Amino acid sequence: MITPNPRVALLAASLLLTGCGVGAAAQTAAAPTPTARTPQPAISLDVAPQQIPGLGPKTWAEVPADTRQAVVVTGRGRNSPRSTAVLYERTDAGWEAGRPWPAHNGQQGWTDHHVLGDLRTPIGVHTLSDAGGLLRDPGTRLPYDRSTGFTLTGTGFEGEPLAGSFDYVIAIDYNRRPGTSPLDWTRPLGAERGGGIWLHVDHGGPTQGCVSIARAHMKDLLLALDPAKNPVVVMGDAKSLAR
Repeated sequence: MITPNPRVALLAASLLLTGCGVGAAAQTAAAPTPTARTPQPAISLDVAPQQIPGLGPKTWAEVPADTRQAVVVTGRGRNSPRSTAVLYERTDAGWEAGRPWPAHNGQQGWTDHHVLGDLRTPIGVHTLSDAGGLLRDPGTRLPYDRSTGFTLTGTGFEGEPLAGSFDYVIAIDYNRRPGTSPLDWTRPLGAERGGGIWLHVDHGGPTQGCVSIARAHMKDLLLALDPAKNPVVVMGDAKSLAR
């Protein structure tokens, strides 16, 4: 009769508990003490797009190559006065989107050929050079003209009061002379092509051709825009922007 060796039995049991992947050397020698690994940097699979989503080749070609800020205003439809505004910032990783802001545009929607009194907002890409308002400068880096000329009274298309709509404005460089107050009425394309197209405080209804967002969002936008980043507004109904 052969008496089992307790030490051999104990070794066999320990090898069974280690599972697969144990090499032959582990059966004859103790495993080396593991060394600490240097932590590896996390790899993100989220890459910012190199082009602003929703813009087709025709629209994208109008965005200046040196632009690093773009306010994209996307209308719900060609004839709709409702839209959404998003501030995009270009970084080394690509274009990063801010939070979407509800917005209003012209009462009759959008147009490729704006004329005075058509109640439509001009589709296109335009620089943002100057700001102003009835209230004092909140700290924007854009040139800011505070003036009582921004006083507005009366009611809008849905009977809403217009007072306060021009407390903060940013001039959209459509048919105007950049580098001047938004109140400057120089019209390079002629008076019949309209003008005075601004980003301004929303009054709760459609505009005559401007784009309006909530007061808090206008203040945020004024603080965010940086002339050194050559900011633009890209605006139109979704279908037109996708061209």
